[in-house]
Amino acid sequence: MGGSDARDGWPRVAETPNPGIRSAGVPGLPIVRHPAGAAIALLGWLAAGPAPLSAQLDYRNLDDDRPTVTEDAYPVERYGFEFLLPYLYQRERGGADLHVAIPELEYGIVRNGQVGLKLPLAARREGGETTWGLAGITAFGLYNLNTEGRRLPALALRVDGHLPAGALAGDGVRVTFKAIATRSWGRHRLHLNAAWTAGDEERLSAVEPGHRWSYGAALDRTLFRHSLLLLGEIVARRTARATPVEVNAGAGVRYQLTPTAVLDFGLSRRLRRAAGPDLGVTLGFSHLFGFAWLLPRDAR
Repeated sequence: MGGSDARDGWPRVAETPNPGIRSAGVPGLPIVRHPAGAAIALLGWLAAGPAPLSAQLDYRNLDDDRPTVTEDAYPVERYGFEFLLPYLYQRERGGADLHVAIPELEYGIVRNGQVGLKLPLAARREGGETTWGLAGITAFGLYNLNTEGRRLPALALRVDGHLPAGALAGDGVRVTFKAIATRSWGRHRLHLNAAWTAGDEERLSAVEPGHRWSYGAALDRTLFRHSLLLLGEIVARRTARATPVEVNAGAGVRYQLTPTAVLDFGLSRRLRRAAGPDLGVTLGFSHLFGFAWLLPRDAR
């Protein structure tokens, strides 16, 4: 969810209302002319060749859990879609293994705002037995409040609704409210996230249950010549009132594979013995695309 701003020397992509917001109009972004072309859009990145650096900035976007927990304050550009497919492996304290794939679709429904849907599919192995299935449904919305300026960082608000559906989803409905801030200094950016969740705490989802509270900070550095983003984070969080506090450290990298496709990789580990993963590994892929029939007539 990062972007470009001429004020601090970053390459400018295009004139958009918010310089940090991901643009659905950058060169090389597939625009599908008919709904039947959706499959072509999802596969079209395979045939895409190199593009100018100005089109290759999606690797600067930080989505939640890709490749770290902390995200930035910018949404998908209006009318743009982003398909994400992250994989997560966690070796939990006590010896259990958790494998998760989380297909996600984001859509820029309004200027400076997006909505999205996640369908986490998980397999948990413990004591020689494996349980697998859907681990709930998460619907969310994010709205960017302002462009980063000299005095204020970019600010955004996000709301997630966690619905119980599937064998690993738990029983309760939970709602998470998150505040996000992003501040830039040349090639570096600092991101702060603070989230609070309300709802049933009796039997929670095995994946992304919505933590009772969570505070995170991440610092990233852009390597423009290599279309690469390096980042590290520290996160403190508590899943429910009766659970111990986790303090986890993470690091990750994002790489622009094509003008519309990004790969990411991340590692995380607990810093306290009481809670958190012994080891967490993430590997993800994302693809930007759009549909011409959703655009205003003068923009087609």
